Amino acid sequence: MAVIGFNFSKMLAEKKSAPKGELKVQINLAIKDVEEANFGLGKTKEQGLKYSFEFTTKYVPNFGSIVLTGEVLDLQDEKTVKAVLKEWKDTKKLDDKLVSGVYNSALQRCSVQALILSKEMGLPSPIPLLRKA
Repeated sequence: MAVIGFNFSKMLAEKKSAPKGELKVQINLAIKDVEEANFGLGKTKEQGLKYSFEFTTKYVPNFGSIVLTGEVLDLQDEKTVKAVLKEWKDTKKLDDKLVSGVYNSALQRCSVQALILSKEMGLPSPIPLLRKA
């Protein structure tokens, strides 16, 4: 498995009102679709997968949100491509071992982008920051 590409297709940050009471941050990363992808690497053609994802940060109660969507491109052998596509078609679920690199890549890039957007929008950090005791 080799993640060979990543891109955002949508970034939405919204601040609705001043927070009242305790503010909670809920983060979710979901794979929305998986498709076969063919990559031209030099003179060779390689098989892989395109994972469409949505990363959501919600500030509860209804203070604001950050939504990021995009794609992760993953180079895989033919056997793995077929297995992942079959599992996705049948169950809409993925084997964690096969796609851990995809999740890690998306989570890493989305966490950084959500942190930047939260700062620009005046929202609390979506990532818990260390505090001195």
